[in-house]
Amino acid sequence: MGGWRNWYQEVVNSKPLFLTIYTTVIVGIVVSSFYVFSAVYSSSFPSTDSSNWLSSPPLSIPDSSNISQAPNFSQHTMTMRTIPPPASQPQSTGLKPIWEVPKTEKMPPLKTFQLSKELVEQRVKDNVIIMTFGNFAFMDFILTWVKHLTDLGISNLLIGAMDTKLVEALYWKGVPVFDMGSHLSTLDVGWGSPTFHKMGREKAILIDSVLPFGYELLMCDTDMVWLKNPLPYLARYPDADILTSSDQVVPTVVDDRLDIWHQVTASYNVGIFHWRPTDSAKKLAKEWKEMLLADDKIWDQTGFNDLIRRQLGPSVDGDSELAYAYDGNLKLGVLPASIFCSGHTYFVQAMYQQLRLEPYAVHTTFQYAGTEGKRHRLREGMFFYDPPEYYDAPGGFLLFKPSIPKSLLLDGEHTVESHFSLINYQIKQIRTALAIASLLNRTLVMPPLWCRLDRLWFPHPGVLVGSLTRQPFICPLDHVFEVNIMLKELAPEEFGHGIRIREYSFFDNPSMPQQVVDSWLEVQLCQEGAGDCHASSNTTQLGVLKFPKHSSEETLKTVFSSFKDVKVIQFSSMQDAFQGFTDKTIEEKFKRRVKRYLGIWCCVDNHTPGHIYYDMYWDEKPDWKPLPPQTPEDDHPPW
Repeated sequence: MGGWRNWYQEVVNSKPLFLTIYTTVIVGIVVSSFYVFSAVYSSSFPSTDSSNWLSSPPLSIPDSSNISQAPNFSQHTMTMRTIPPPASQPQSTGLKPIWEVPKTEKMPPLKTFQLSKELVEQRVKDNVIIMTFGNFAFMDFILTWVKHLTDLGISNLLIGAMDTKLVEALYWKGVPVFDMGSHLSTLDVGWGSPTFHKMGREKAILIDSVLPFGYELLMCDTDMVWLKNPLPYLARYPDADILTSSDQVVPTVVDDRLDIWHQVTASYNVGIFHWRPTDSAKKLAKEWKEMLLADDKIWDQTGFNDLIRRQLGPSVDGDSELAYAYDGNLKLGVLPASIFCSGHTYFVQAMYQQLRLEPYAVHTTFQYAGTEGKRHRLREGMFFYDPPEYYDAPGGFLLFKPSIPKSLLLDGEHTVESHFSLINYQIKQIRTALAIASLLNRTLVMPPLWCRLDRLWFPHPGVLVGSLTRQPFICPLDHVFEVNIMLKELAPEEFGHGIRIREYSFFDNPSMPQQVVDSWLEVQLCQEGAGDCHASSNTTQLGVLKFPKHSSEETLKTVFSSFKDVKVIQFSSMQDAFQGFTDKTIEEKFKRRVKRYLGIWCCVDNHTPGHIYYDMYWDEKPDWKPLPPQTPEDDHPPW
């Protein structure tokens, strides 16, 4: 009986050609009633069509390519299939390897990089193309974005270049690129600037141009990364016209299903969304593009939300996670914010961890300090790909073990006052570390920063109601520090020489060279005169130096000049580690610099303005309290 069952299952899962052959055998062996039954039964199973993602070769990351190994997939996924490509659509069977440097020495004519169906067709796989776009200023983001996908074994991607400099740079790196003909500046564009809005319009134009080619389009911003292959997840919802990410910060589900659409109150986010080339999706793309081109004051995301929500609901059917939207025919699904993460659900809430899920994507939204803040967030998460020299900077590195009393972290209520007490305690140690780093000309590895309260753009009770934010939590550096100012070139004659920084996860990064870690000096602060504690370059044991507290500028420079070839110096503490600058001119320049390193906390309720400035030298003001500016004249940083 078992042999018959296995043979019958083979018939069920076979292609139509083989079903015909098997049918002939069946007719000769079994009665016609059994044949009719098996024909009916077999129709309920999906065929193993070659276009199905399940049949593609295993990827380099097992849980990204095989449903049975991916804990984020629910039971019903096992019988779900993707929409097969139309018969008229040619499919690329052998994608050109990414990162393969061109063998030619001459750049092809720019016209060969123009967007066309034929060009996209060269990169399509299983009828899907993945795209992002940007200008040359975002090349490191783009390379990081591409690297994450190729590390997942995904190569059906294409980059839109908004300037010819990026076209050329990506071509010579072996990254598939096309020219968007935007003639955009190669420089960074600030959020909300006219150029920023122009980039948003280019996205709508691009989607409207690509959908008529007949391919599914996964469109992404460059300030996000993929951590897990999303294509199997998207294929779970073949009826969806659009699957979009959102700015939702309160979970609506606790597993990996789509968010419950009518509980999503935040904006849909156009930084990650998947389009299928259906009539409704193409109609929406066209109207979205025309809306943005007609009014340059409309933000692309606002326009998208206005159109989608023109009609929202009902559900496609009783059990569906999809909803009708836009024109009443478009089928919309909202990707779960727990695993298609925003900058808040990943870096602040760590929602995926608390729900024991695996994240697919991280988008650097809900952050501060502009592009530098985004880059630093990705570095804190160890997602950003930097060149080797980033991990072996000239002059070496300085870090320290932060010391925080339990009472500041855990005791009492989580209030503005207790939050600032905790932050100020850490600021004082970081200030000392910045001073020593500047004296020794070393790059400071920032410590993890603990916060009691979240930072947002509007009044809130410390954390967002309904979110999974824990208190206290390790907050991103841009919650407290102006990362963009810390990394900016400031005039040395006014601010002294620069102080380089690295993210707190720096030495946990797999890209860290072993030769850097192997060159390490531990500095244990001690009380001068006690035991063998005195200013000397003699180490008491291999790699350990006892060093007196309250040391002067001259002592620091003299002692540590003997260790200039040591790549890493770690202090046991920064409390009382430095007596102060001898040269008052140098001290004033240092103060002028580091005062600008701090930002604001926001926001208290029932007060305008509601933000409170952090102060690098709060301890030099006996009456300092965490209060918002009391008058418009007071509304300025403390410098």
